[in-house]
Amino acid sequence: MLLRNLGEVYKKGLFLMSDLYNRIETLCKEHNKSITTMCKESGASRASLSDLKVGRKQSLSAETLSKIAVHFGVSVDYLLGKENKKAPTASGERSVSDAELKFALWGDCEDVSDDDLADVRRYAAFVRERKKEKK
Repeated sequence: MLLRNLGEVYKKGLFLMSDLYNRIETLCKEHNKSITTMCKESGASRASLSDLKVGRKQSLSAETLSKIAVHFGVSVDYLLGKENKKAPTASGERSVSDAELKFALWGDCEDVSDDDLADVRRYAAFVRERKKEKK
């Protein structure tokens, strides 16, 4: 009976920390910080990370992911395991995902279309070109 219940708990992920939590924990260790210290400094919710660790949550909100990514200078995609590169390229440029850009500009707003995002990208390109012309 006990083994069967443990098996069910294991299947639900309660004994397995998520890859996301492990990645965040590794970043904390690399920066000689505890999870609690990182949460205080970044503004991320400590309770959310505890829930992630024990399996009550499978992920974190876009806002929390963004706070942690900014704190460590990595992308949200790195935290989520979608890319392995932690830092910007040598030229100082870094690719920003559409989700990161939408969150940075509109927060948790759900009704932002791809056309809105394309308008922002076109405007950014226009400003870049204008600055080049002034030099």
